[in-house]
Amino acid sequence: MNLYLIDFMIKNNLSLSCAESCTGGLLSAKFVDFAGISKIFFEGIVAYNNTAKVKRLGVSKETLRKFGAVSEQTALEMLNGLETDIRISTTGIAGPTSDNSQKPVGLVYIGLKINDKSYIQKYNFMGDRESIRNQTVNAALDFLGEKLLVNIDEKNCENEKGY
Repeated sequence: MNLYLIDFMIKNNLSLSCAESCTGGLLSAKFVDFAGISKIFFEGIVAYNNTAKVKRLGVSKETLRKFGAVSEQTALEMLNGLETDIRISTTGIAGPTSDNSQKPVGLVYIGLKINDKSYIQKYNFMGDRESIRNQTVNAALDFLGEKLLVNIDEKNCENEKGY
């Protein structure tokens, strides 16, 4: 992970939290590797099964029934269960087998919310369970870096235009 990204979030006091399913805490652990992260890292919730998604994050039972745990809709609702400036969610099928939903191993949705803007990205990773989980973490970090820079640029442009 880019130390500049962490430094930027700390300097701008951007609070951060994660709601993880398929990554099982790996993403939160990546953040916790950095000294000083306690200034902004609020929580990492591992909501691995559907009951936890409902109870801990407020994911709708209807969403889970209609779209499944591995879906764009669930990733979005996982984000909405967090309360920080930056929110990241991961839900997917790491394998080695699927979850009886006809969705393939390696299918992952990563959600990101920066202030009031939400983004969901779909991925189809290949490899074994460990590889898929690591690819998901790396993709989430890249996604965060990309969208955080876009939000910064938009804010700078707005400020320049006097909005």
